[in-house]
Amino acid sequence: MKILEEISKYLQSGDDTKVRELTQTAVEVKIPPGEILDDGLIAGMNIIGIRFKAHEIFLPDVLLAARAMYAGMDVLKPLFIQGQMPTLGKVVIGTVQGDLHDIGKNLVAIMLKGAGFEVIDLGHDVPSEKFVETACLQKAGYIGLSSLLTTTMPAMKEVIRLLKEKQPDSAIRVIVGGAPITKEYATEIGADAYGFDAMNAVDVFKSFLSE
Repeated sequence: MKILEEISKYLQSGDDTKVRELTQTAVEVKIPPGEILDDGLIAGMNIIGIRFKAHEIFLPDVLLAARAMYAGMDVLKPLFIQGQMPTLGKVVIGTVQGDLHDIGKNLVAIMLKGAGFEVIDLGHDVPSEKFVETACLQKAGYIGLSSLLTTTMPAMKEVIRLLKEKQPDSAIRVIVGGAPITKEYATEIGADAYGFDAMNAVDVFKSFLSE
């Protein structure tokens, strides 16, 4: 549908004003909100993700596209009040305790939202207990942990220990990432998966959907 293609196109160029206007127009001509979300906003962010992964665009471009996506979602949110916003799953994400870095974590959060996940972003320097408490309280399916310092890496292991202590049979998946993290370290601490960059992290989260 042409208007949905236009939403996707203007989202990719980071034009939040145009995305908001076109999303409103799409609502007024009775296009189902879920279709606007999937075939307009998410379709545009998927292309942004592919181009970012291929180094065709850079972080500022992703942030502009994300702002445009949020502008469109603001128009759609009221329409989902009666039901629930369609989502691929709920993710609690944050940078572990003692670590103030959040650019990478923010990018993963943006990409996850763009892919259709509901994201609860706890920010940076997050106490280990807060990850577990929030995930259990919100009935999240995933916890995403970021660490950019070797000194804060052990906090990831602590989150996993607390989760197993609180919910021994928990189905919550823990995905870890960050500059010093390796696949081997993820395995060593008992994480369910490792993401080496933002787009790979989204692929990892999506990989659990088919289970």
